[in-house]
Amino acid sequence: ITVIVILGILSAFALPRFAGLESQARSASLDGLGGSVRSGAALAHAVWLANGTSPTTITMEGVTIDMDATTGYPDDSDTGIRRVLQSLDGYTAGAVTGGGYQFGVTGVATTSCNVAYQLGTNAGEPPTVTVTNDRNNGGDCS
Repeated sequence: ITVIVILGILSAFALPRFAGLESQARSASLDGLGGSVRSGAALAHAVWLANGTSPTTITMEGVTIDMDATTGYPDDSDTGIRRVLQSLDGYTAGAVTGGGYQFGVTGVATTSCNVAYQLGTNAGEPPTVTVTNDRNNGGDCS
């Protein structure tokens, strides 16, 4: 009985420490996804430059990707930046009204827990990739 009581006391202290890990895991996965979006866009831009800076599409690993003619980065659509990442298991993705593209975690509201991709406006200007989660920008990934 004494061992059970001691284990109960220890679990009462340990349980609250592990309760918040789900939100932290979502935040960490969004940080990783933000890095993937940045890297994928830079790689696509490098392929675009290697192909002569004028193609409207490029091919990466057999997948055709639509490119923005002004900046030379993947456009903000399902056939642009979405195709760069190819697999988005566990994430949602979609164009944003008024421009841009947004990725989120499946089952969590994208308004406060997302990765936003926004094209630049000038030639060669890289896109802005913003991670909003409970570790950055005060979002809520719970």
